[in-house]
Amino acid sequence: MREDIEVDLVVAGAGAAGLMTALRASQNPDLVVAVLEKSTTEGCNAAISSGSLAAGGTRFQRAAGIEDSAQRHTDDILANSGDERHRDLVAALCGVAAGYVHWIADDLGYPLEVGTDMPRKGMSVPRLHADPARAGGGPLITHLRKELADRANVAVLDEAPVTGLRVEDGTVVGVTGRQGRNDLVITAATTVLATDGFAGNRDRMREFCAELGDPFHGGVSTATGDSIGWLRPLGAEFRNMGACLRHGQVTLRGTRINPALPWLGAVLVNRRGERFVDEQAHGYSGLAGVIQAQPDERAVMIWDAEAHETAQHSEMMRESAVAGALQTAPDVATLADSLRLDPRQLAHALRPLPGRRALVGPYHYAWLTHGVLDHPGRGSHRHPRARPAGRRNHRPGTARRRGSGRRPRRGELQRLQLRQRPAVRLRHGLDHRQRDRRRELTASGGTALLAAPFAVLTS
Repeated sequence: MREDIEVDLVVAGAGAAGLMTALRASQNPDLVVAVLEKSTTEGCNAAISSGSLAAGGTRFQRAAGIEDSAQRHTDDILANSGDERHRDLVAALCGVAAGYVHWIADDLGYPLEVGTDMPRKGMSVPRLHADPARAGGGPLITHLRKELADRANVAVLDEAPVTGLRVEDGTVVGVTGRQGRNDLVITAATTVLATDGFAGNRDRMREFCAELGDPFHGGVSTATGDSIGWLRPLGAEFRNMGACLRHGQVTLRGTRINPALPWLGAVLVNRRGERFVDEQAHGYSGLAGVIQAQPDERAVMIWDAEAHETAQHSEMMRESAVAGALQTAPDVATLADSLRLDPRQLAHALRPLPGRRALVGPYHYAWLTHGVLDHPGRGSHRHPRARPAGRRNHRPGTARRRGSGRRPRRGELQRLQLRQRPAVRLRHGLDHRQRDRRRELTASGGTALLAAPFAVLTS
C-alpha cells in the first residue's frame, strides 16, 4: 500500500545525528517531524560506541576542579589535526558543545559526569562526558529515542529504510521509503540525511579507502553509504571521503578494549616480542595504522592489575571479558609462554619508558588488530543548482496527505505512527532568529545541515 504524507521535516536515520536533529526541531511549536530508521536489529554506530561526549568548559568539569574552555578545546583539536583551515568551523562546534552536554543532562534528563578516568590523545585535560556506569552509547541512544517517543509531533518509523530522494524540478522535496508492505512517499519542507557512513560497504571502502587494506569492521553492518547513491545523480560534491574512524584496539574476538589503557601504563608488543611504539603517542585511531604495519597486522596489549582496576569499568571491557578476549598471567615467564615469546625479550619490552611506571604482575593481556568503526564521509555539499526546499502551500505543524488539502484522520496517523504537536520550522524564508536556530541545530548532533536553506543535507 502506498502512503503519501507531507510533513515539515523528514530525517533519514535515527542514529545520534538524526535523533538529535529531531529532538532539537521538535522543541518548536510549529512543525511535524518524521524520522525513518533503516533497521533497529543492530542499532546505530553511536549505540555501540563509548557514549562519551567531548565538551570544554562544562559545569561537570568545574565541579571536578578541571579548568577548560571552548577555546582550549578548539586549540587541542587543531594542535592534533594540524588543520588551521577549518579553525572557524571547529571553534563554532566547540563553542556550543558545553551547552549541548548541559541540554542532554538537564533538559533530556540523561545522567552525565566528566570522565576523569577517560584520558585521550590530544586532550590536555579530561573533557569526555559519560554516564556514571560507563555503560556505553546504547543507553544514551535508548534515552534519546524514548524522548522522541514522548513528543506527539514526532513519528519515528522503525524498519523503514529510505529508498531514495524525491526531486521535483531540481529541488529535493522529500524521500521515498518502505516499511513492511507500505511504500512511503514523504514530502517535506526540509530533508535531512543522517544516514551514517559506508564502512559496512566493501565496494565503497575499496572506492574511497583502498589504502586501509581489509580492516576488521567494528561498526554496524547497516552503515552502507546509501545516501551517496542518492546524491551523486544530483551532482553533489563530496569531500573528505578518505577520512574514517579507525581503531587500533580491536580484539581478535571483534570487541574493543578501553582506549584509556595506554595512559594507565599498558604496553604493545608485536609477534616478534618487540615494543614497537610509544603507546601514548597515538590515539586509538592512530594506532590502527601502526598495528597494520606489524607482522600479521596484530599485536598484544599488556597491562597490570592497577591499570585493570580503573579500565575494567567500561562497557567495552565488559564485552571483551564476556567474549573471552581478555586473558591473565601471574608472571612474565607464564605470560611469555602463553604468548609464545622469549621471556627475556618480553621482559625487556615491558620495561617502562622514561616517566612511566613499571607494570607489576599479575598481568592482563589481549591480542589486538586494526579495524574501522565508522566512515562518516563528512561533507556532502549541495548541488550547485539546488534550490531552497519547501512547499509554499504547506502549513507548518500539520501532516497531511499530499494533494488532499486535509489533515489525515486519526487512524491514518496511527498507521504511520505519526502524532502531532509543535517543532522548529526549517525551510526557506527564514528570519534571522530562525537562521540562528538552524545554526544551533547544525551543531547539535553532528548532522551536516547546511547554513543556507537547501534541501540536500547530509552527515
